[in-house]
Parts: sequence; structure tokens; C-alpha cells
Amino acid sequence: MSMLPTPHNNAGAEDFAKTVLMPGDPLRAKFIAETYLETPRLVNNVRGIQGYTGTYRGMPVSVMASGMGMPSMGIYSYELFHFYGVDNIIRIGSAGALSDHLKLRAIVLGMSACTNSSYANQYKLPGTFAPTASYSLLKRASDKAEEMKLSFSVGPLFSSDTFYDDMENLKLWKAMGVLAVEMEAAALYMNAAQAGKNALAICTVSDCPLTGESCSAEERQLSLTQMMELALSLA
Repeated sequence: MSMLPTPHNNAGAEDFAKTVLMPGDPLRAKFIAETYLETPRLVNNVRGIQGYTGTYRGMPVSVMASGMGMPSMGIYSYELFHFYGVDNIIRIGSAGALSDHLKLRAIVLGMSACTNSSYANQYKLPGTFAPTASYSLLKRASDKAEEMKLSFSVGPLFSSDTFYDDMENLKLWKAMGVLAVEMEAAALYMNAAQAGKNALAICTVSDCPLTGESCSAEERQLSLTQMMELALSLA
């Protein structure tokens, strides 16, 4: 705790709950806090990365943006795990479907996260690390999604370092059974593993990069709300 405040977070040592929801977008963090949390308070706003803490159905919960990409997710999740005593981080964001079985607005629970990033090089491992979700969070999320009668799939994500991916490369990941592409889960899963903490990525399919399909603004809002409520139920 002696590292507080960090260069990226001016919250106090006790300002975050043990479970933090992390959308990429700071405005989405604000929306979740104002829509779902009881007595939310702003605990961080360094560089516009808004973090809030309140309660949901009587349980303490925080929500803070991660920004875009693995370097940004890597910074914020590392600080939450190591300096703020956070035990669980649940990423909630959008993803592009690669699997033919995934439809727009479907939810994907990221069992694992393949990546083209060099993020794992920092650990100097004698091989290739396989970033995976925490089973306890994944199991609870799957059970709750069934209870809520949501359209969801469980499987591997591809965490890409580039938003404008080459379509031929995405087809290769698809051929290996990867369900969807996003940009943050692998770094989150590696940080959680290194810290001995828990992490899960819950993503909503907002587009299909291989076919050009995408959600309308209205459809995206509805499906993202379902994902938010699923994540909040795990707090």
C-alpha cells in the first residue's frame, strides 16, 4: 500500500471493493455506476479513467475503466491487484465474432485468451504461457447466464494488439476454434495469474469482422446492459 497514490490512480487505500468491473470506456463506467450502484462515489479520475465504488444489492462493488488495449489494461489491473487489495476483476466489453455460431449481441465468457502480444515476455518463462480465466468466476458466470436465459458461449478469445487486424490472420485464429477477438483479456488474465488473484472477461458480440455485420446503437445498448447485469451478479 506504500505505493499509493500511483501515477494512474489517486484513490485511497480502502476506496476499492474486492470486486471491480472493468469496461474499456470511462463513460460506460460512469453509466454503470449511476444506473446500478447504490450511493456511488467517484474514487479516481486521473487521466479521465473514472473509478466508482458503491453497493449492488447490498454488496460492495467498484467499476473502473481499463482504457483500450493490453498496455492500458495491464497498468490498471496490476495496480488494483497489487496496491489496492482487489481480489476479482471482471472485464466487460465488446468483441468481434469469429465463430460462425456466434450471433450479434451474444455473450462470450472468455475461458482463455490467445494473443499476438509480447506481454508475457516480462515473466521470462521457458515456454509459452496460456492465459486463462479463473474457474470459480467462469463457473459462476456460466451458471448465472443460464439462469438469466442469456444467449452465451464459453471458449477462447483472441486478444489482439491491433484493432484493424488483417482478415486472413483472423481466419487462422477462427480455424483454431477461437470464438471472438478483443484487445484486453490476455493481459488481465496474466496479471491475475502472477498476483494469485481472479479474473474473467465477459464480452458482448458487437460486430462480425469477417462478414461486416454490426449492431445498431439500440441493439448494442440492450446487449451491453445484459452483460453488465451478469457481471454485477458475480460481485
